Amino acid sequence: MIVMNAWSPAVSIPKASLYAGLMPPSALSEEEDSALVKRIAAAAPERDAAAEAEVCRRFAPRVRLYGLRHLRNEAAAADLAQDVLIITLQKLRSGVVRDAERLAAFVLGTARQCIVDSRRNTARRERILDTFPIDLPALVDEGSEPLDTERLGECLQSLPERERTVLLMTFYADDSAQTVGAALGLSATNVRVVRHRGIQHLRDCMNHDRELP
Repeated sequence: MIVMNAWSPAVSIPKASLYAGLMPPSALSEEEDSALVKRIAAAAPERDAAAEAEVCRRFAPRVRLYGLRHLRNEAAAADLAQDVLIITLQKLRSGVVRDAERLAAFVLGTARQCIVDSRRNTARRERILDTFPIDLPALVDEGSEPLDTERLGECLQSLPERERTVLLMTFYADDSAQTVGAALGLSATNVRVVRHRGIQHLRDCMNHDRELP
C-alpha cells in the first residue's frame, strides 16, 4: 500500500500494518534497529524500501495499539499509525534520528505528541466556537472544484528532491526553517528561498492542466 497525502512522499506502508497489525516476517526481521537506521540514512536521498518496510512492520502495530488505547477508535488509530510512520521515515532519511537506541522512544514520543496536538486543536476550535457563537460565511465557494489530491501528489513527486523535502518538513512535519536548515545543511534564509521556489513550482504544476485548451 502506498500511503500518500497532500504533504507526504510516497511511503510504502503495508495495509496490514495499519489495520490488522499483522505482517509476515521479512528478510530483515533479525536485523537490529541500529542496522535499519544506518541503512535508511545511508540510502538518502534514495530509499531503502526493504529497511523502511521493516521499520513499519516493527512499529506500526505498537503505534496502532497506543492509538486504540488513547483514541478508542480504529480509524483514528490507523491514521495515527500512518502519520507517525511517515514522520519517522522522514526523520530517518534526513538523519535527524541518529541514535538507534532511541528509535522506539522517538516513535512513541511522536505518537504521543500527535495525539496531544490533535486534542489541543480540537479544544481550541471548541473554545473559539463557544466564545464567538456566530455563523461564519463560507470560506470556500460551494461551486468550486475540490482539491485534486492525486494531482497534488504527482506534482509533489515531480519537484526536485531538495524542494520536496523542504516543503514536507515545513508543512507536514511542521519544522521551523532553522530545524529544516540544520537537517539539510542550509541556512534558514536559504530554506525560505527553496520553500518559496518549491511552492511556486507546485502551484505551476497544479495549474498546468487547467490552462491547457
